[in-house]
Amino acid sequence: MILLQVELAKRLVACSFSDRVFFSNSGTEANEAAIKFARKFQRHSHPDAKEPPTDFIAFTNSFHGRTMGALALTSKEHYRSPFEPVMPGVTFVEYGNIEATKKLIQKGKTAAVFVEPIQGEGGIYSATKEFLQFLRSACDDAGVLLVFDEVQCGLGRTGHLWAHESYGVFPDIMTLAKPLAGGLPIGAVLVTERVASAINFGDHGSTFAGSPLVCNAALAVLEKISEPSFLASVAKKGQYLKQILTQKLGHNPHVKEVRGLGLIVGIELDVQASPLVVACQEAGLLVLTSGKGNVVRLVPPLIITEEELELAAEVLSGSLPALDGSNSK
Repeated sequence: MILLQVELAKRLVACSFSDRVFFSNSGTEANEAAIKFARKFQRHSHPDAKEPPTDFIAFTNSFHGRTMGALALTSKEHYRSPFEPVMPGVTFVEYGNIEATKKLIQKGKTAAVFVEPIQGEGGIYSATKEFLQFLRSACDDAGVLLVFDEVQCGLGRTGHLWAHESYGVFPDIMTLAKPLAGGLPIGAVLVTERVASAINFGDHGSTFAGSPLVCNAALAVLEKISEPSFLASVAKKGQYLKQILTQKLGHNPHVKEVRGLGLIVGIELDVQASPLVVACQEAGLLVLTSGKGNVVRLVPPLIITEEELELAAEVLSGSLPALDGSNSK
């Protein structure tokens, strides 16, 4: 077991910004660990402070998980309200708003900023390079950690191994999960040595994380999706998908925008997307809603073919009449 964990950790370190890896069983567990690591880092960095920085900044439309700490970082009220009070100390600010965020990142108060380079659950919104560069600079100036949640957008989904690679901005901590072991339960927290130096043995743990079976599967997945030719194919198919969706759906008055990067694509509508999602399901195509329920989320397998993408676009196009009976905004 230890050998496979070590091998997987080495592979993740070799292909990322990180120096150390902690394994978990899911994305929400990875974000819980990142919360703890950020708090411990600040306590380690301010040994004489009676109240070291403990607060967090997250963003509108964010989704970081369903356990209590990760839920506190998730902005959508319908996820949070049934379980309040959640962890205190989290402030939400408009995603992409540099001026508003600048006022909130405070030295001696803010422990970390959590952000998704591309928001999946939030509606397939991509951060700008300027915004992520600002976050990196502001966090550095204030002694705050920058955490990238790439649970959904990482591991080849955008046509880059890591979504943040397309921006040239690197975090202190990155959380991963969903695709890493090809469907088997795994999460991972990647950290720099600076962060890892604050974490002692026993500060965090997991009974089942990093099992031999899961790590072996993850090694196989990582080997495949790290290939430059594979990542290039994802980028190419993503461009093709947006192109054919625009061609086949763009004329419909309900379709406002087709957006995304690689094979994480959103179709924004001027009505609720549920009737279209149901119609697609009945026609044999599985899609999701996101955003405020008005965005169709497409996250197909990275190995999908162009022919299968064409079929999906045909099903979506043929299912559009389902929206004509929907007037709820």
